[in-house]
Amino acid sequence: MPSLLIRNVRPMGASSVDVLVQDDRIAAIGPALAAPAGTTVEEGHGALLLPGLVEGHTHLDKTMWGMDWYRNEVGVNLIDKIENERAFRHASGHDAAAQSLVLAKAFLALGTTRLRTHVDVDTQAGLRHLEGTIRTREALSKLQQIQIVAFPQSGLLGRPGTAELLDQSLAMGADVLGGLDPCAIDGDPVKSLDVLFGIAHKHQRPVDIHLHEPGAMGAFSLDLILQRTAALGMQGKVAISHGFCLGDVSEREREALLARMAKLGVVLVTSAPPSRTVPPLMACRQAGVTVLGGNDGIRDTWSPYGNPDMLERAMIIGLRYNLRRDDEIEVALDTVTHSGARGCGFEAYGLEAGCRADLVLADAQTVAHAVVSRPVRKLVVAGGCVVARNGVLQADVASLL
Repeated sequence: MPSLLIRNVRPMGASSVDVLVQDDRIAAIGPALAAPAGTTVEEGHGALLLPGLVEGHTHLDKTMWGMDWYRNEVGVNLIDKIENERAFRHASGHDAAAQSLVLAKAFLALGTTRLRTHVDVDTQAGLRHLEGTIRTREALSKLQQIQIVAFPQSGLLGRPGTAELLDQSLAMGADVLGGLDPCAIDGDPVKSLDVLFGIAHKHQRPVDIHLHEPGAMGAFSLDLILQRTAALGMQGKVAISHGFCLGDVSEREREALLARMAKLGVVLVTSAPPSRTVPPLMACRQAGVTVLGGNDGIRDTWSPYGNPDMLERAMIIGLRYNLRRDDEIEVALDTVTHSGARGCGFEAYGLEAGCRADLVLADAQTVAHAVVSRPVRKLVVAGGCVVARNGVLQADVASLL
C-alpha cells in the first residue's frame, strides 16, 4: 500500500495541518510534512477533517435499500412488526447477503468506516441472515470494520431452539450477543436473562440488549441486567439499546440506574426516535455513561425512514435533544465518532498518530456546521485507502462482492 499525504486539512475544525498515512495507520499529523518517495499526495484545500464515522446500531441484514418500494401496512404493536417482517422475509426470499452489502457500501461512501449491526437469528430463518452478513463483513474487512450482533428478533424463550441458534452464532463468528425485551417479549425476564447471559459468558462475548420496555417494566429489566453484569464480571461488555425507560422513570430512580451503569461500564445506544420518550442525553453523559448513536433500521418493513449518513443521524440526535449551541452540537457528533467507537469497543480510533487511518473530508467551517449542513464528503479514506470521492465509491470498492 503506497503512502498517502493529505495536505491542508483542519482536524475537527482546528488549524490547518497535513496528515501522513502509511500502511493502514496515521503516521504523522502536523504542518508542512515531507512526502516520502512514492507518496500519493491529496490536496485538502482547507477542508474539515473528521475521523471515520461510527454507526452504533443498525440492521444491515433486513434493509431494502435500493430495492423497489415496500408498501408498509404493518400494525402498530411491536409484535406486529416482528411477525410481519419474519413472514415477508420468508415469503420473498429476502437476501441478507446482497442487501447488507449494498447498505454497508452506502455507509462507506458517506464516511462510516466502523459499524455495529444486529442480525436476525430465529427458528424460521435459522442462521441464513447471519451467514449472509458474515459474507459482507469478510468482503469489506480491509476497509470497514463491521461488528455483528446475533439478535433474537422474535424473542429468546417463545420459540424453542433459539438459544441453541444463538450459541451456534457466536461459535460461527458473531461478535456480540443480542437480546430483546425480557419482560414484554419473553414474559419471564429472570429466565430470559439467565439464558442470554449464560450464552455470552460461555463464549466470553459482549451483550447488546434492545430494551424498548417503558417505565417501571423497563427499569425492572434494566436492574436485572445490571445485576448479571456485576455478578458475571462483565463490566465494560454490556450495551443497552434504546433504553426508553430511562426517559420515563423519576429523576431519582434514573440517577440511581445511571450511577450503576456508569460504575459497570454499561453503555447506552440511542437512535433518538421522535415517537418515544428517550433517555436524557446530557444527564447520561454527566453521570459518566457513554452514549452512542445509531440509525436502527433503514428502509425496511418496520419503517421507510433512515439514511446511511451518520452526519444526518447526528443532526437528528441534536434536534431530538434540542442541542443548539455549537458545543452541544459537537456532543451530537461525538455520539457517532469517539463515543460511538468507545461504546462499541473499536480500537485505534481517532485523529492521532498510530490510529487506524479512517478519515473524512468535508467542506464545512466547523464541526457544528458539518452536522447541520451534512456536506458532501469530498474524500473518504478507510484503512489507509481512498475509497470514495464526492460521495461516490471508487470503482474498485463499488465492485466488491
